[in-house]
Amino acid sequence: MQTSFTYQSGYIRWAVGQDIRGYTMSDENSESQSFEDKVQDKQDWIESQFRKVSRGSWARILRMARKPTPQEFKQTVIICGIGLFILGAIGFAMLVLMDNVIPYLIHDVFKIDN
Repeated sequence: MQTSFTYQSGYIRWAVGQDIRGYTMSDENSESQSFEDKVQDKQDWIESQFRKVSRGSWARILRMARKPTPQEFKQTVIICGIGLFILGAIGFAMLVLMDNVIPYLIHDVFKIDN
């Protein structure tokens, strides 16, 4: 299958009508392509984007990533649990303030009634 590529001011119209950056199929071929060819072109484009990850800035991080040891996992779970508890306590304190303290201040201290 022969394809031609065009570049139009930073954005390209792809064979199925999506605007994307870069080079891709031109509009004049989109009318003569079958549905299977359009789908294959879309799949090829998606696969090329995934291949770029192996050469990009994320590649080093992905190569260095490893499964945590049981001790590291346990420490992570404990730290996340402590963080969730603190956030919940802050939310509960705000709820108590909004339900009890602020109405008391508005009605009894500042004498503001509805």
